[in-house]
Amino acid sequence: MTTSRLTHRASPATRKFSFEFFPPKTAEGSAKLRETVKQLAQFKPTFFSVTFGAGGSTQDGTLSTVLDIRANGHAAAPHLSCIGSTRENIREMIHKYKDADIRHMVALRGDLPSGMAVAGEFRYASDLVEFIRAETGDHFHIEVAAYPEYHPQARNAQEDLKNFKRKVDAGANSAMTQYFYNPDAYFHFVDEVRAMGVAVPIVPGIMPIASFSQLARFSDTCGAEIPRWVRRKMEGYGDDTASIRAFGLDVVTDVASRLLEGGAPGLHFYTLNSAGLSSTIWQRLGIT
Repeated sequence: MTTSRLTHRASPATRKFSFEFFPPKTAEGSAKLRETVKQLAQFKPTFFSVTFGAGGSTQDGTLSTVLDIRANGHAAAPHLSCIGSTRENIREMIHKYKDADIRHMVALRGDLPSGMAVAGEFRYASDLVEFIRAETGDHFHIEVAAYPEYHPQARNAQEDLKNFKRKVDAGANSAMTQYFYNPDAYFHFVDEVRAMGVAVPIVPGIMPIASFSQLARFSDTCGAEIPRWVRRKMEGYGDDTASIRAFGLDVVTDVASRLLEGGAPGLHFYTLNSAGLSSTIWQRLGIT
């Protein structure tokens, strides 16, 4: 299959690059993250994003991490997930961010916390986007999630595309995708939503490979496909961590390069709070 190319190619000057973190839970983790931010900040990314626990389990950590990153002179965007939450809880959070003059937010449905049977007052991310707009107007630049290989809970591919369009129609400004290792899936997804009238930038998400077992666990949970040839190759390395990392760097750099060459409007790095692999991929790509 030949990789398609985006009709509207992003120029290097307009591309946006970002790095994603999760809120640290210990003092040691906080110190490590500050060093990671310092290392990645040298690349002058558009922003850093900070994840949010299901049902608000890490909302305070998200806020404090975002404020810490911004205090060091960098743009930061908190993630906000709505599943399992009430309107009042969400209203309180978005106004905390607004009062802190945070102007960029990643609005997500999220996953229902273990043991929680009720989804809360928001069923979909489109409901959250609509609520944020109703509460704060155009204060926030709102990012939403996109799934080139389709959401694992979607009834079918067409329904997932419609759900994505609903988020954009509700007021989303742009999107970041789940990570993937098949560029054709991204280009096909973008072609399909463009045909539906969706015009917002859709930035592909990439995740460096540090460990095969970790990658397999994450991918089984989120529905990201590991190409068979990649899986078999990494399985063949066994416990040879150095070879897995070297091979992973080649794979992810190639994917990222094909995405940028194909006209993608930037890249969103899932860093897992470590700078090393993301830095190496960035340097290999020669991003300026």
